[in-house]
Amino acid sequence: MSELNAVVGVPDFDWGSIGKKQDNYSAGDRTKMDELYEKTLKTVNDLQILEGTVVSMNNREVVVNIGYKSDGVVTLSEFKYNPELKVGDKVEVFIENQEDKSGQLILSHKKARANASWDRVNRALTGDEIIKGYVKCRTKGGLIVDVFGIEAFLPGSQIDVKPIRDYDIYVGKTMEFKVVKINNEFKNVVVSHKALIEAEIEAQKKDIISKLEKGQVLEGTVKNITSYGVFIDLGGVDGLIHITDLSWGRISHPEEIVKLDEKINVVILDFDDDKKRIALGLKQLSAHPWDTLNSELKVGDKIKGKVVVLADYGAFVEVAQGVEGLIHVSEMSWSQHLRTAQDFVKVGDEVEAVVLTLDREERKMSLGIKQLSPDPWAAIVDKYAKGSRHTGTVRNFTNFGVFVELEEGVDGLVHISDLSWSKKIKHPSEFCKVGDKMDVVVLEIDAENRRLSLGHKQLEENPWDVFESVFTEGSVHKGTITAVNDKGAVVSLTYGVEGFCPGKHLVKADGSTAKMEEALDFKVIEFSKDSKKIIVSHARTHEEVKESERAAEKDAKKADREDAKKAVKKVKDNVEKTTLGDISALSALKDKMDGKK
Repeated sequence: MSELNAVVGVPDFDWGSIGKKQDNYSAGDRTKMDELYEKTLKTVNDLQILEGTVVSMNNREVVVNIGYKSDGVVTLSEFKYNPELKVGDKVEVFIENQEDKSGQLILSHKKARANASWDRVNRALTGDEIIKGYVKCRTKGGLIVDVFGIEAFLPGSQIDVKPIRDYDIYVGKTMEFKVVKINNEFKNVVVSHKALIEAEIEAQKKDIISKLEKGQVLEGTVKNITSYGVFIDLGGVDGLIHITDLSWGRISHPEEIVKLDEKINVVILDFDDDKKRIALGLKQLSAHPWDTLNSELKVGDKIKGKVVVLADYGAFVEVAQGVEGLIHVSEMSWSQHLRTAQDFVKVGDEVEAVVLTLDREERKMSLGIKQLSPDPWAAIVDKYAKGSRHTGTVRNFTNFGVFVELEEGVDGLVHISDLSWSKKIKHPSEFCKVGDKMDVVVLEIDAENRRLSLGHKQLEENPWDVFESVFTEGSVHKGTITAVNDKGAVVSLTYGVEGFCPGKHLVKADGSTAKMEEALDFKVIEFSKDSKKIIVSHARTHEEVKESERAAEKDAKKADREDAKKAVKKVKDNVEKTTLGDISALSALKDKMDGKK
């Protein structure tokens, strides 16, 4: 205890030497060596940029020696753009803090790069320099790339010479670029990876183009698919396979045949003088289906197929891969009514048909469906004899009549004049409508031209034979005006028959003109059984009454005149007798006087 107190009490005791080997340096030597050591260290300041050497690395940090008394630490994430970084590499660093709370020198490589980045980027653009960058993320229309600590834009069109569909596969990668555009005002940088490989591709392209020949078979990669065809990359040169040259059969879209990035063999069909437009073919690498069609197939044979295309005029049926036949709409049914192919089949239907024509040289085939069932016109005379009665369906109208279908494929025409005995019909739609059932009688048969003449009114006796005795000229009948035109009016008479009243015969007794729906007396002034025409007059019904009255009055006046004449005559007769007597007396007196003389 006394010994310890003795040591503690020594004023010159070197506490720093405890636990250390005793050195032989004097205080002067130690001072001199400290000065020499200080000279080996750099004097650094905060916010200064220096070059250092990577001395060690781990999965989080990079230790950099800048010649300071202690090494600095940089986060490894700041070197993402350079995955090839290794111990011994020289790097620029920015001194953020000479000594943090832990006494650590804090450095930043990112800030060092950023401070000098614009100069380096401009030098890279001017010198057409190839630089490295780290793809940070995807953005609209392209990618964001870290170049010298600056966020540069890599457009999607500048990633590669071929279209890129998935930008995400490039995120996190370090790639080489060329600076293609700088906007110093807005601090924008545009880079391109495509520019690095275009020169090489251009050289390959010229070599490929110089060797192109028609009929040459090449391997290519499906680069792009459109609705009209497929673009094929032939190794820097693009060619187009039109959709019609993809398959011998019909396809609705090229995706049915090829897939993106698929490698396929193609044949060169044609190209322009500069060989910039190259037409390719895929189907030409296989034999034409018509060349492999069953050699025993002939006209009249039955064949099955699938409807692949529909048109108003018919349906195209694929009977084998790439071999089609046309079923015209007229060959789909024995019916002669105008229809479209959609009324009989639809795309995708499996149908059976009969081969009607077959031209292997022209590669054409026509088919028929109706031939699978008997022709109804073959026994038309027996089944629909002249004078026989049947019930059919009204199918359509024309201005001159009605087409009535008796069965599928057999129809006839009822002329408008054969619809009714009594009514005058301007259009068949006034008498019936499409879909109505109609009883008819066969009037005429033209089997050769497949025509039937039918009648409807002939189912009844001709009522005009009766009308002839009813509507005699001069007879008066009740009638109703049902239609009026410039020439006169149509009058509905009894028995459902119609008459016509000329305009001047519509005058009523009071001088006015009869109007629509008026019920009046009409006198028959003309009747024609052959032309089924009745002319009537209302004016005659009251004009003749007046005429009778005038005649009676005239007769009365005439009688009065006759009576007057008789009276006058009687008076005259009396006067004449008196005068003659006087004359005789005077004569006698004269004779007497003459005798005296």
